[in-house]
Amino acid sequence: MKKFASVALLSLGVLLAGCSRQESAAPAAAPTPAAAAPAAVTKIVVGLDDNFPPMGFRDEKNELVGFDIDMAKEASRRLGLEVDFKPIDWNAKEAELSGKRVDALWNGLTITEERKRNIAFTAPYMENHQIIVVPADSAIKTKADLAGKVVGAQEGSSAVDAVKKEDAVFKSFKEFKTFGDNVTALMDLSAGRLNAVVVDEVVGRYYVAKKPDQYAVLDENFGTEEYGVGLRKEDTELLGKLDKVLADMKADGAAAKISEQWFGKNIVK
Repeated sequence: MKKFASVALLSLGVLLAGCSRQESAAPAAAPTPAAAAPAAVTKIVVGLDDNFPPMGFRDEKNELVGFDIDMAKEASRRLGLEVDFKPIDWNAKEAELSGKRVDALWNGLTITEERKRNIAFTAPYMENHQIIVVPADSAIKTKADLAGKVVGAQEGSSAVDAVKKEDAVFKSFKEFKTFGDNVTALMDLSAGRLNAVVVDEVVGRYYVAKKPDQYAVLDENFGTEEYGVGLRKEDTELLGKLDKVLADMKADGAAAKISEQWFGKNIVK
């Protein structure tokens, strides 16, 4: 009996000792991991209308070229970012930007109060006018002469807004047609289906210079405007960096050099 009791006590002691070791060896709760830092931006996707020469368009090799293409490439290089260019439906540009399918709108984007409600703009980098292009032999010489005429512009462009601001002139048109791009509108002008096209000056004069025997530009226009790069409102860090790099490109002559290549002179603001 004594022997049995001794064995029992020894067994109990071993069990208690084992429990004591297990409790003391229990690991402490793992600390909550810190929130992961946001991934660094390494690439910017630029949305553009790829039929908007000389700002952004396809050359004879189907490669994207243009003034804004070169500006975006140089700015991205200085920022250490890869840049991708994505052709989009320009009429849906704000949806493309807010839906994060593109990171920037950089293609002769006019700064307007209406657009500022949804888009953050860099400082203006170019001044532009909405000019009126007519056939070279047209009798139209002023905006008043557009009364009773068929006038065209690119859908979703600031040309549409500029024309509609001049309510009396707009209401005097026989018809106002919009097109997917300026090239198609100018083709309809050449074909006689339009009497005039309202278009960004940088685009209009590019085509007029190529075909001076076909087109003429009126002295009057539908107002002055400014181009800026459009970003999402929350992308404040990228906006600040782009503003700085564009200012640097103006200061050191890089922007002027690109402008001279495409326009024959420095028209950077």
